[in-house]
Amino acid sequence: MTRIIAGIWGGRRLVTPRGLDTRPTSDRVREALFSALESELGGFQGLRILDLYAGSGALGLEALSRGAAHVDLVESGRPAATAIAANIAELKAHAARLHRTTAERHVATCRETYDLVLLDPPYKDDVTDVLAGVADVLASDGLVVVERSSRDAFAWPAGLTGIRDKAYGETRLWYGQAS
Repeated sequence: MTRIIAGIWGGRRLVTPRGLDTRPTSDRVREALFSALESELGGFQGLRILDLYAGSGALGLEALSRGAAHVDLVESGRPAATAIAANIAELKAHAARLHRTTAERHVATCRETYDLVLLDPPYKDDVTDVLAGVADVLASDGLVVVERSSRDAFAWPAGLTGIRDKAYGETRLWYGQAS
């Protein structure tokens, strides 16, 4: 079961896509992530969020629940996009917008700027090109967080600089900012 942890929708359950194509972020990792983001960003009030590889939308909707002004949820998989649409409708999340496209295409064509970009891709996916595009849509004082397997090598592309990383069992979160 995936749920919103805190904020106006705290405790609400989310629809998750069936099958093995998505890997929901555990409650433990999401709690740690949002605690770190709260500390780093000083809160979510008024922030614009981009959630790439959104899955169920749990990360972006969590930020919205905590006060973000807007979230764009990007998902190319049909079952996951259907789950996100259901979650947006159930929560009446009017400040959430679903984009049924690939992360690569979205960042390549996006003309908006975001305060926080979240990437939770399938562990096997190479996200180098996506992260290069993220550098173009990230606000100058923005933050980007990438979730990967603790076993995988990871390097920031030009335009982004790592500021820290933290492992939670099999999962590692990398935090970065514009160079």
